Amino acid sequence: MADKYLYRDASTGLVTQREATTTGGSPAQAGDILALGSDGRISSTVLPVGIGEDVQSLPAGESLSGGDFVYITSAGEVMRASAGVTGTEAIGFVLASYVTGAQALVYFEGRNTGLTGLTAGARYYLSDTIPGGIIATPLADTVGNVGKKHQFIGRAINTTSLSFEPAEPIVL
Repeated sequence: MADKYLYRDASTGLVTQREATTTGGSPAQAGDILALGSDGRISSTVLPVGIGEDVQSLPAGESLSGGDFVYITSAGEVMRASAGVTGTEAIGFVLASYVTGAQALVYFEGRNTGLTGLTAGARYYLSDTIPGGIIATPLADTVGNVGKKHQFIGRAINTTSLSFEPAEPIVL
């Protein structure tokens, strides 16, 4: 919960108490006082486009978990990416969990801090068996992998954070 402040309504002259804004992006919030979020940072949703994180709110086409790597469907929905034969390359990731139909915040660059079990400095690739997941070993160019997509996703910074640097996938 953000701190509150006193506000004087210009049309009525009444003074009321309001809570400071921590997230935003709508014209109705023009003039609001900004507060830091629970993480002690300014939300990227209140910054102008092109400043801060490259984030977009899109509807989830399926249930998503924090840390999932995703793609955008032709219908504009976000779904989990996969290196499988029928899969689609990762173009972003989510940091929170979302149910189908909910508006999901998709990050197109930056650090995915929704992961666990990583090895600092190791390279990671899009998984062909875990939708939205990653693997530490690149897919081999073998008969069993024909048609799968080899895609470098990024490098681990520590055990829970990966620098997202997706490469163009190579179809095996």
